[in-house]
Amino acid sequence: MHGSAAPRSDRVAHVGYRRDVDGLRALAILPVLLFHAHVPGFSGGYIGVDIFFVISGFLITGIIAREVDEGRFSILRFYERRFRRIVPALSVMMLAVLAAAAWLYLPGDLEGVPRSALAATLFASNLWFFTDTGYFAGGADVKPLLHTWSLAVEEQYYIGFPVLLMLVARYRPRWRNVILVAATLASLALAAAMQRDTSGFTFYLLPARAWELLVGALLALRVVPPVSRQWMREALALAGFIAIVAAVLLYDKDTLFPGIGALPPVLGAAALIHCAPATRTGRLLTFPPLVATGLLSYSLYLWHWPLIVFTEYATDLPLSGTGRWIVIGASFACAYLSWRFIERPFRDSRTVSAKTILAISGASAACLCCLSLALMAAGGWPARFSPAALTQMAGREDFSPARKQCHDSFLRDAKPCVLGAAIRPDAMLWGDSHGVELAYALSLRARSQGRAIIERTTSSCPPVLDYEARDPRCAQANRAAFAAIKAEPAIHTVYLSAFWANGDFDAPTFVEKLDRTARLLRAAGKRVTIIGPVPPQPFDVPRRLAHLAQHGLLAEAKGVSRAFVDARTRHLRALFGRLQREGVDIIDPVAALCDAWICAIERDGKPLYFDSHHLSVSGAKTVIAYSAAKA
Repeated sequence: MHGSAAPRSDRVAHVGYRRDVDGLRALAILPVLLFHAHVPGFSGGYIGVDIFFVISGFLITGIIAREVDEGRFSILRFYERRFRRIVPALSVMMLAVLAAAAWLYLPGDLEGVPRSALAATLFASNLWFFTDTGYFAGGADVKPLLHTWSLAVEEQYYIGFPVLLMLVARYRPRWRNVILVAATLASLALAAAMQRDTSGFTFYLLPARAWELLVGALLALRVVPPVSRQWMREALALAGFIAIVAAVLLYDKDTLFPGIGALPPVLGAAALIHCAPATRTGRLLTFPPLVATGLLSYSLYLWHWPLIVFTEYATDLPLSGTGRWIVIGASFACAYLSWRFIERPFRDSRTVSAKTILAISGASAACLCCLSLALMAAGGWPARFSPAALTQMAGREDFSPARKQCHDSFLRDAKPCVLGAAIRPDAMLWGDSHGVELAYALSLRARSQGRAIIERTTSSCPPVLDYEARDPRCAQANRAAFAAIKAEPAIHTVYLSAFWANGDFDAPTFVEKLDRTARLLRAAGKRVTIIGPVPPQPFDVPRRLAHLAQHGLLAEAKGVSRAFVDARTRHLRALFGRLQREGVDIIDPVAALCDAWICAIERDGKPLYFDSHHLSVSGAKTVIAYSAAKA
């Protein structure tokens, strides 16, 4: 080995069973479960996955490094252990998911499930979900295998990591810690540099997640010196616990994550692993219910998400009230059965031999691949549903035919679309994704009048100057749109459209920025028309209508109350009223779609939305026709 001594195995932490680590597993899975079940107070529960990564890096690295140092590491034996731990319970869950989806899911929703199952079988689901993005890929609420992305990240890590340790032990044993510290810092730097990226790279892919596993690995390799003073161990363990709890309670969907935001929970988990034994915090983690939950954590992670997704799909509503606790209880019941009758037996080499586990793993993978391919070939299996249900589900496709070409043109460095007649445009619709179908509906009217309109729409980017979005390109897109409006004297009318009723845009600071934007447009000599809030629904509208139609209940279709929409847009509507008195035109979707009490979700047998809050072309035509009739 080039004259260098191999690292001694006593430089690797001996990773025996630790009850406090099972307690830490409970501290990881419970926030994830409660966050996914929409339990108030756990808005940052998603950080539990990051804790799992640290635990995994610590436990697995301890085993690999010790065996490598002692010259007895076997790739085959390593993967045999991984298969025992991962594959049997995962395979049973995936079989159940495929069966449940084939029974429950409408055609457009079913098609993605076998594709994700195929990817999960090959431990590549993180790659699939990273590429399966966009408005028409289906949201998380129809992806019962979405949670397998984290298993894929781990398994991809454990393809290369053992090989890296073997190569380092063979050629540069004294550099092991330096190499792993450098890899940790490089991965963290990448995650930090890309934390504002909205493509999903930092969330789903290994390069930006590896540092979390490597932090655990560094602990196992004793890169971090032991803390000998009891008071310091107590303080660090308590600080780690507080860091995790604070992240669970204070983080939410708007927190920049992962990246630098993942440091508190990751370092908190590392502090507990390193310092918790023989401390008060460590004794808290060994509380029997926490240890028991930790033992169930893998199966609980596997089963909770499909149960939540299928329940919400069947009811067309997010979990709430008693229903959420029933699903949480069912998750624990399934987790216990999985742990007792699948995990434990298959992890025991005296019960299931190495040859048997490898054969079972191969057979289950082949079975899952064949089932997935068969369901993919069925193309959504529409014969399961009535023609009326399929007609409603077709509303998913009722979006602007120019959406793919015209939406997000700025982000694609493309020229904005001109819609309508083949003539110099005299109007522009500036907005977020809510404006796409409205721009198309306006263009149909413009074409009939021999006019044209420009569409400038950017995802999640309301047409408000100085709006600070997670993606900095939003502000750039808005500045470019405003500059283009000022620079083009032929543009007389500017339509402003956004997801005003999303719950975030009613803040007084945002309203002030919108007011300023409207004033600047008017000062530039433009006629301003604001298209008001579209009533958001608590369910996917075509799916809800299809479920009702399947049971002959389409006449019962109704959306949210008008009072709900008014409550979410109180400050905005006050601004709209004042601007209208000052000469700004207002197109009001609420007036077009709602009576005094309830908002409609279908008209003349057609869905007014293509998801839960974007108007379909039919819905956009309804709104524009209503405003024209009132003009």
